[in-house]
Amino acid sequence: MNIFHALADMIVYVSEAAARIFTLSDNISPVIGVQPFEGIPASSSEWED
Repeated sequence: MNIFHALADMIVYVSEAAARIFTLSDNISPVIGVQPFEGIPASSSEWED
């Protein structure tokens, strides 16, 4: 009987993990869109090291 209980616990553990992997994300982040550029553009197109 103990083997059946352990097997049932293992099945529940694996199925809960699979459910978390394949469900939608529960963290809902706001949609903010594209932010405009408000900085000063570079004066030259050369890279500085």
